[in-house]
Amino acid sequence: MLGKLMNTGEGTAPLVLRVMLGLVFFPHGAQKVLGWFGGHGLSGTLDFFTQTMGVPLILALLVIAAEFLGALGLIVGLLTRVAAFGIGCVMLGAIALVHWQNGFFMNWGGKQGGEGFEYHLLALAISLALMITGGGRFSLDGLLKSRSGSQRS
Repeated sequence: MLGKLMNTGEGTAPLVLRVMLGLVFFPHGAQKVLGWFGGHGLSGTLDFFTQTMGVPLILALLVIAAEFLGALGLIVGLLTRVAAFGIGCVMLGAIALVHWQNGFFMNWGGKQGGEGFEYHLLALAISLALMITGGGRFSLDGLLKSRSGSQRS
C-alpha cells in the first residue's frame, strides 16, 4: 500500500505543481503552528477553530497538520498523494464552511463581505492532479520508491 502511495513518474509538471502548492500553503501552516507571518500559533489557532468556529478538536488538528506538514511534504515530495489529499480536504472544508456564501470571486476590490472560493478551487484542482500523478521529478517519493525497488532485485 505504501508503495502505491509513493509511486510516481519523472514528470516535471508534478514537480512544479507540488512545490508551488507547498510554498503557498507553508506560510498558512506556519501561521497556525508557529505564529509566523502574523499568525496566532498553535493554541490561538486551536481556540479559534474550536471555540469561534465550533470545529471539533480532531478536525482542527487535521487542518493544521494538512497545512503545515502537508506543505512541507509537498515541497520535498514525501507522501505527495497524502499531503495533496489533506490540502484538498482543507480546501473543500473552506469552501463549504466559509467561502461559499461569498460567491465565486475573490474580494479584489474590497466590496464584498469576504473572499470567494475561486482560489480554493484552483488549490483543489492542483491537489487532485497530484493525487493522480504523484510527486514527479526530484521527489522523495520517487527516490524512496526506486531505492526500495533496487533492494528487492
